[in-house]
Amino acid sequence: MKANECIAIDIGGTKVEIARITPAGEITQRLRLETTDLRGHLFDEIAASLRGLDMTPGTPIGVGCGGPMERGGTTVSPLNIPEWRNFPLQQALAEIAGSPVAIDNDAKALALAEGRYGGAQGSANYVSMVVSTGIGGGIILDGHLLDGTFGNAGHIGHLVVEPGGRLCACGVRGCLEAEASGTAIRALIGGDPKSANEEIRRRTGVMVGRAVASVASLLDVTQFFVAGSVALGFGTPFFEAANETAASLVGLSFARAVSVEPSTLGSDGPILGAACVAWRSVGV
Repeated sequence: MKANECIAIDIGGTKVEIARITPAGEITQRLRLETTDLRGHLFDEIAASLRGLDMTPGTPIGVGCGGPMERGGTTVSPLNIPEWRNFPLQQALAEIAGSPVAIDNDAKALALAEGRYGGAQGSANYVSMVVSTGIGGGIILDGHLLDGTFGNAGHIGHLVVEPGGRLCACGVRGCLEAEASGTAIRALIGGDPKSANEEIRRRTGVMVGRAVASVASLLDVTQFFVAGSVALGFGTPFFEAANETAASLVGLSFARAVSVEPSTLGSDGPILGAACVAWRSVGV
């Protein structure tokens, strides 16, 4: 393993990716595990994959994981992995790898990657979103990633966009995640979100646009970069509806330039985000 590489781990609701990545964003090795096939054995499979890598002791490890979590990933409780509740992920990984482990919310990690490698390079204020199995967000303000009291800042998926709507895994009705995530769409149409018609694709964009408008006015941010299999897979109908809705719900002059754009990182965004968590922890 090259001395200037890190190990990046992206833990999602349907898959886990593990990769070796250079500071320049070059992915030199990548492994994929299907989360839904593993469930109760998920960590054991992650550990086995790490043991199979040619790791140099001390190689930094960065992890992007769904939340909520305690600051630094001391424990994680991703809503899309019900088997993990207060799971001590940081300690468990450190014991397996013998390396420093840094953990952050996957959408916050994506925000770091968008600024380092993607369309937000040079921008001091923007929001990254993941619209996939779940929905998350990461906020960069004045050039700094917002963490919050417990490291959970940016949970845009739990803004209520449809009062009295579908029940969310968090226990509230009408959250963005309950209305526009891949999980919600699968329940809504009774099948794979990839088969959603244009009406559903536009409705999903409308829901995201409602959340974007609120955040734009609240935080004085107009750039929103969106990644994830649902957003990128739904394409033009989704992004048109999101932009039209956001623009129609913003009244304050400073927020009228709001835009919702596809992440320029494509499907590599989440794993590059996990790498950025590692680089951030070691000052690279």
